[in-house]
Order: sequence, then C-alpha cells, then structure tokens
Amino acid sequence: MKYQKRKKALILLADGTIFHGKSIGKEGTAFGEVCFNTGTTGYQEIFTDPSYYGQLMVTTNAHIGNYGTKDEEVESDSIKISGLICKNFSFNYSRPDGDSSLDDFLNDNNLLAISDVDTRALVSHIRDNGAMNAVISTNVDNVDELKKQLAEVPSMEGLELASQVSTKEAYYYGDESAQYKIAALDIGIKKNILRNLSKRGAYIKVFPYNSRFEDLEAFKPDGYFLSNGPGDPKPLIEAQALAKEIIKRNLPLFGICLGHQVIALANGISTYKMHNGHRGINHPVKNLITTKGEITSQNHGFAINREETEKNNELEITHVHLNDDTVMGIKMKNKNCFSVQYHPEASPGPNDSNYLFDEFIQNIKNNE
Repeated sequence: MKYQKRKKALILLADGTIFHGKSIGKEGTAFGEVCFNTGTTGYQEIFTDPSYYGQLMVTTNAHIGNYGTKDEEVESDSIKISGLICKNFSFNYSRPDGDSSLDDFLNDNNLLAISDVDTRALVSHIRDNGAMNAVISTNVDNVDELKKQLAEVPSMEGLELASQVSTKEAYYYGDESAQYKIAALDIGIKKNILRNLSKRGAYIKVFPYNSRFEDLEAFKPDGYFLSNGPGDPKPLIEAQALAKEIIKRNLPLFGICLGHQVIALANGISTYKMHNGHRGINHPVKNLITTKGEITSQNHGFAINREETEKNNELEITHVHLNDDTVMGIKMKNKNCFSVQYHPEASPGPNDSNYLFDEFIQNIKNNE
C-alpha cells in the first residue's frame, strides 16, 4: 500500500470536548448522536442497520475494515449511520471472498469517517457523561462555527426517525406459497429479520411506518410483526394505535427493539432515554421463563419503565438485562403478544435467541 497523506479531522462533542483524528477519504462535516458499539466483528451489518440512523458510530474494536465487505452482508439498502469514528482503519483487506474494501464501501455511500482517534478515551467519556450530540469534521480550523451548527442539531429524545428509514411502498418477501402470511410494520426493519421469518415458512408483506390496521388486515395475515428502528418511540402514535388494535383483537403479535417499545407504550408503559444505551454483541440477558442465560446482540438508546411494567396486571416481564436489570422482554398474560428489546436475528451473531422466531410461528399455529 502506498503512503497516504490524510487530512486532519476532529470530533466535537456537545459538552465542548474535542478529540482529534484523521479523515478517511471524504472531506466535510457530519452531525449526529455519538454512540459506541463493542462488537469485535459485524461492522458492515452495524453501518447498514436502520436503527443507527442519525448516529455517529464509535467502534471500540481496534481494527476496522480488515476483512472488507461482502454484498449480501447488509441489513438495508444503504449505510444508515451519519459517520464513523475508529482507531485503526484498514484500507486493504485479506478476506478471500470479500467483494470490496471498506474504504470503497464508505466512498460509494458518501460517508464521512475518521480514524486515528483515541477511541478508548472517547468511549470512557461517553460512558461517564452519556450519549450526546456531536459533529465530526475536516474543518478543524473553524471550531466556533462548528459549535454554532452543533447547537442547532435536535436531541434524539423526542425525535421521530422511523419515517426516514421506512419503505415508501409496501413490498413482499419470501415464497408466496409459504404456509403462513405475516404483515410486518417497517419502522426500520433489518433484512435478517425477514430472512428468519421466511426460512420458517412465512411469506411477508412489509408495510410503511404509518400504515393503518386496515392496510395490514387486507393482506389477511396469520400474524403481525413490529420491527426495530431508530429514534424515540413516543412520537410513533400511528404505530401505537396499530399495536392497540392488533392486541384488542388478540391476533399473534411479535415486536423487536423499537417494536417492543411501541407495544409497551400501547399498554400504557412509558419509555425513557438511557444514559448511553446498549450497543454490542455480548450483552447478557436472563430468560425468566426458562431461567437460562443468553448472550445477545443489542442496539437501543431507549428502554421501557420496569416499575410500571411490574405493576401492570396485563404484562409479564420475560427477560432482563443482567448488567443493569433493564427490561429485555415482555409478554401479555391474556393476549397473543410478546416482544423483546434485543435482536434475535443477530448477524453475524450471537444466535442464542433465534428460538423467539420459532415461538412466534408456534403462536401463529396455536391461533389457527
């Protein structure tokens, strides 16, 4: 690899803290909420996950890009993060079946990225002070102007982002002759969720974020699904109304991540913005039904209120996070409805929670 002279770059946090690095190809400025992911692999899936829309991603793994990219290892049709912050960036890759370098992948998606950052210090700062808005830029000589621009960026709390990543038109996924039909609300759906449902004998119709119950019902589905997605769940009034209608009719309903929060809100449970959220592929969860532990993939900055959930006579907590006791799963006691905060479809892993898709299909069978 030939020597590359790269332009200086910086990260400016909302509290005024500055970290320095070097740009990776593209020059410019990008804004978003800064957060970090502790996964040691799966960076391509992270960058294309719609749940990360509007966020500046700090990767805690020291090396990013060393295995390149592969065309099918994406969770949506484009990169969804606002920008990338890493320690060591590999312009070359050694993966035999890789399709391109991460550098080309980022350039093709017009993404601003910064490397050579002291990510350990940056992550420690976020852990101590919480997730906050930030700006990354190659315009290192005009910090005052960057501060003014950053002050105008809205907080993630109260921000509705599902409309920015949802499909504009309904579409189908899977085998039309499959045994079961599932109506899925796209509030930021990942492709691997569709793959997991399809390989369990489901034909899925994916609907835009603001679809009504009548729209989904017209498909005559056997079950309903609420997807993951970005932003604050509170503004998703239409999705909450949809969940209420499905629950009222006691139809099979499964929610993941943002969908889990929507189901909680539909049951009168409030949500809140977390200090710095859960993002990684090694989060320990306890299944309270089986008493077994699960290593899970997680990506969320909001959570549901545990005290309110415990007091709700219609709900049962099924899963809890072993690090901070936050609610990771719920089910309704007298309705065919359950949800989890984490990602059972996790790709490239872990796969401890795949059984949840089987439970959803079983619920559909039981409802026949």
